[in-house]
Formats: sequence, structure tokens, C-alpha cells
Amino acid sequence: MKAKPDFQSVSQPVWDRACEREAVIRPLAQADQLSPEQVGAAAVRLGLSRSSVYRLVARFKRRPTTSSLLPAKAGRPGSLRLLAPRVETIIEEAIQSVYLTPQRPGVIALMRDIRRRCEEQKLDAPNFRSVQRRLAALDPRVVTQARRGARAARQQYEPVGRSPFDGLLPLELVQIDHAQLDVIVVDEGRRRTLGRPWLTLAIDVASRVVTGFYVSLDAPAAVSVALVLTQAVLPKDLWLADRQLDLSWPVAGIPERLHLDNAPEFDSQALGRGAQEYGIALEHRPPQRPHFGGHIERLIGTVMGEVHLLPGTTFSSVAERGAYRPQQTARLTLAEVERWLALQIVGVYHHSVHSALQQPPIQAWTEGLERRGRPPRQPVDAETFFLDFLPGERRLIRRDGIRLFNLHYWANVLSPLAGRTKALALVKYDPRNLSRVFWKDKQGHYWPVPYRDLGLPPISLWEHRQAVRELRAQGRRGLDQAAILAAVLEQRKILDALSKPTARQRQQQVRRAQMPNAGPPTEKARGLGPASPPEPEGIDYSKLAPFEVEDWSDE
Repeated sequence: MKAKPDFQSVSQPVWDRACEREAVIRPLAQADQLSPEQVGAAAVRLGLSRSSVYRLVARFKRRPTTSSLLPAKAGRPGSLRLLAPRVETIIEEAIQSVYLTPQRPGVIALMRDIRRRCEEQKLDAPNFRSVQRRLAALDPRVVTQARRGARAARQQYEPVGRSPFDGLLPLELVQIDHAQLDVIVVDEGRRRTLGRPWLTLAIDVASRVVTGFYVSLDAPAAVSVALVLTQAVLPKDLWLADRQLDLSWPVAGIPERLHLDNAPEFDSQALGRGAQEYGIALEHRPPQRPHFGGHIERLIGTVMGEVHLLPGTTFSSVAERGAYRPQQTARLTLAEVERWLALQIVGVYHHSVHSALQQPPIQAWTEGLERRGRPPRQPVDAETFFLDFLPGERRLIRRDGIRLFNLHYWANVLSPLAGRTKALALVKYDPRNLSRVFWKDKQGHYWPVPYRDLGLPPISLWEHRQAVRELRAQGRRGLDQAAILAAVLEQRKILDALSKPTARQRQQQVRRAQMPNAGPPTEKARGLGPASPPEPEGIDYSKLAPFEVEDWSDE
């Protein structure tokens, strides 16, 4: 039996031969009855035997197309099996138990097992080509799933279909993700290496513009999400001016949906409640479906490619790095990397033709807003928006104020409630600076609440946790504010006294030196919202005590 070749791939002479046959065979197939004279004439014209003409006529009647008359490909069909049934069974069993396994043995190992089995049953072993043909006949997806796992098979063979992101308008869907930059930064003073910073990016899927980004030495956390969201939503003019950048970044507005992966910082209550407050739908990437985050992943890859041109780059791998020594060539500070990223994203990427859009992202943003037909939504208050996405805890307002992380906080605004209510109040905090927390009243307004003792130094949450670990290691169980702050100050003293601190210790020093103001980004510091009112001068707050509160609770 001969196999019929594909008519799209046959050579022109072979196809011309089929067309010649079709002109002769079609009238014969349409005739009510064939005479021997008609068959004989057709055989002479086509150079075939009379029996071949009868076969062609029967074939054309079953499928009346020219390709049915193509000369069959010579050779034995691949489905034909000439080995003994017992040998075929041995090959099948060996393929299933040896070859289609996560250990991924090669064909040589499979052949050894087949020969062993044949010898045990006193059968002639098949040759190498026979086994290879049977492997080639297997379903590639089945092979990949058995040898490399279901995820690899799904990624390689599962049809993606129509993209769920087609036809979007600006701010209908924003993707956020993190990546550690392939560059080492240095400190401001002595230019000593600090390590690789983290980048948090937000991209508008419809236009591919970057709506916001945040660079930090700290690993991704809830505050990273809050800061990148705040920058993404609010106008950028003051942020750019603060960095002396003469750029236009007219991208702002509350997104309709946020597309996130399944990292812990994207599954926090602060993000969930904040999104619900502002009508933002959260969509987490389905597990093991990397193409659902393709836009942000490609953007991160594009940024990384440009980062590899900076001094101190670590490249993507040791092999790519070669003899290059990033520790010795690092020159840029964290602030300089942030400024370079702004120039690269806002000044270059936004104005370069995007391969998928066939136009610059900033042009796609402008045109998309016109089609959208309505202006982007904006929060009523920038500081409130930022605080709504910060982590928080529920705490009682006691007679001595609020206790959080074994630290005591007090402000006179708490006086009407102190000791009078059993209801838990929402207290927000910025992990970068615990010297002030934010109490949310029933009207939804946040009130700053500083340390009860205003003379205490600001500390970060990571310093607090490090001090608690150290105190626990010393056998301390009952920890109070004084013990924690004393431990933090002692650790700082030890760190500052080091003549050759490690990169991690230098990072701690830089974090402390760059500790932000306790609270939302102000107009001066971040260009994101109104500045907080200045504190009155000439008052020693450390000598002030909270008002006495009369206890009306029943004994």
C-alpha cells in the first residue's frame, strides 16, 4: 500500500501529471458505464495499464479532486509493522516503563533494556532504526508530559487562542510585577557597593505605557505596591521636577483592573480592601500560565536589556558576564539608577515604535483616551489613597494611646475615645518608618499619631524585627518599647563602628539614612500630594503628656 503525498508540497512536474490524469479520468468517472474501448484509450494516453485506469476512476469517484490522482509516494507505510508481535510488545513496554519517565533516559538506554528483555525471552532484538520509528510515532505532547511534566507540555503544546487583552482601552487593565535589576548600586558617600535594587513596574496593557515604577533596596512588599500604585494613579509633574527631569509623562488615573501574580504582597488585605474602596478589580494570574503576564514580562526584559549597558551590570548569567567584574565597575547610586530609568522609560521607550502596536506607546495612550470618551478617574485625596493601600492592624485605643509592635503612640485627637470604647480601630503604618502611625476615624479620615515619647528615634520595621530576634536569642520574653529601641540603637552603634561593613550592612546604613518621612509622600519629597502642615516651633514635645481621661466604664 502506498501513501498519498500532500498536494500542496509536491513538485510542479508531479502536480502537472495529476492535472493531466484529471482531464482524462473525470469524463470516465462521470460516464454511466465504461466500455473497454474508453479504458484502453485512456490507458494509452496516460501511459498506464488498463487496471491502473480502473483504480484511478474508482479513486476519483470516492473523492473527485485532482489531488486524489497524485502518484502515491513509494515506500512502505510508516504504520506497517513487520516485527513479531511479542517483540512489538517488548518495545511498547520498554518505552512506557523506561523512556517515558521523568528521568529522561536516552535511546541508547532504551535499546539496552529492549535487548535485555528480548534475550530473556530468547527473541531477536530489533535494530536501532525500528525503535526510533516507534518513538517518532508517539504523540509529542504525551512524550513531553511524561518526561518533562504537565507544565512543560501545556506551555509547549496547549493552544493559546485569542488573547483576552485584545480591544482594551487605556486604564482598563494594568499589570504590576517586580524584578531585581541586573546592576549593582553604590552608596552616596564613599561609593561602596550595596547590591542589586528591586524594580516594581506598572504597565497599561492597552497602550503599553508605563504608568508608574518604584526602585528600592528592599525586597517587594505591600509598601512597594502602595508606592507604585500611588505614582501610577497621580500626575507625575512634581515627581519629575523633583528629579530635575524635563520630560512629559501625561499618564495618570485609577485603573479598572489590576493584573497581578500570586506573590504574597499581591494577596494582602491592604491591597484587597484598597482596591475595593476605589472600584479596582484584582485579577491574579492563573497558576502556571506565564503568558497571562506576558506584557509586563516583556517590558521587564526590555528594561533589563538596557540595564546591561550600565556600569556595574551583572548581566543575566555568569556565562554572559564572562570576565566582566560588576563589583569593581559599579558607579551609580540608587537615586541615579532611578533617574536613568525615568529617562529610559519616559524619554525613550514611550516614544519608540512598539512592535505589537506599530506606534509609540505614548501615542497609543493619547489615541486610546480619545476613544475612551471619558477622563480617567482620580482619587479625591492623594495621601488618603496612599494610606488606603498601606498595611494596617486593628487595635484598641487605650487610655495610654495605641500600642503597635510593642511601641506606644499618642495624639490628642485620640482623647475622646481613649479608654472609652471596646471597638477595634484601624491603624495603618509605613514599614519604612514606625515613628508615626495613622488612625482612621469613622468618617474615613486618617490622623497621624506619633510616638507617645516624641524624643524617640524613628526606626523601620526590619530594624524592629532584627532587634526582636536578637532579644529572643538572648532569652528575653517580655519585650517592651524601651528594650526594643535600646536594641535597635545598639545595633546601629555597632554597625556605624565597623571599619569594613559588608554589602548587607551598608544597605542597612543607606536605608536608615534615606528613611522617608513618617507618612504619605509629600509634595516636596515625592511630588504625589499636598505637604503636611509644619509642626509649631519652640515646643518640647517630649515634656508633654496626654490629657487625663476620666474612666466611665462600669467596674
